[in-house]
Amino acid sequence: MRCRSLPKALVAWSSGKDSAWALHEARGEYDVVGALTTVTDTFARVSMHGVREELLRAQLAAAGLAAIIVRIPYPCPNEVYEREMGKAVNESKAHGVSHVIFGDLFLQDIRDYREKQLAGTGVTPVFPLWRRPTADLAREMIAAGVEAHLSVVDLKKLPADFAGRRFDSSLLADLPAGADPCGENGEFHSFVSAGPMLKGKIPVCVGEAVERDGFAFADLLPA
Repeated sequence: MRCRSLPKALVAWSSGKDSAWALHEARGEYDVVGALTTVTDTFARVSMHGVREELLRAQLAAAGLAAIIVRIPYPCPNEVYEREMGKAVNESKAHGVSHVIFGDLFLQDIRDYREKQLAGTGVTPVFPLWRRPTADLAREMIAAGVEAHLSVVDLKKLPADFAGRRFDSSLLADLPAGADPCGENGEFHSFVSAGPMLKGKIPVCVGEAVERDGFAFADLLPA
């Protein structure tokens, strides 16, 4: 009997909990071979999440994924971002990739944008977490052993002292009314250091926090 081969996929990887959980759920249905991540060259950090590239690479090694890094400047015009992402997608398609997995939860405009960008490329977007109730999803991640720190918070939505905090039940209880438990409205971004999608734990410690452009960034360091 011939074994069914799984479609080859990339995961759009932010270093945070949603992309990590999307990877966890997609495995078994897709052969996830690499992680597509934007790194802002000016800072050598994951774009928007502010995570050091050193930690990103340790994370991807623990996830067993090839690092497909798209390097962008700061600030980055949208046409530059789209051009560089397009190159990465086309190169991956040439190596047999047919799907990209996204960790988006409920923002329809973001999903529409991703679908538009991939239209006509021959690469199909996949949204395994779409429309999952985020309070339940957050608790499910924590119960499954996901460990993460908040790497950046939007100061319009959360106090600065949330930056660097662990993503755990205590944090969920402390979120102000109206804040999404998964931060899907941009309240916060995270870095995953342990969970069922990683082969081992990545020791991290929280360094100094800085405020820039309306955000508080916690400098996560290899422990």
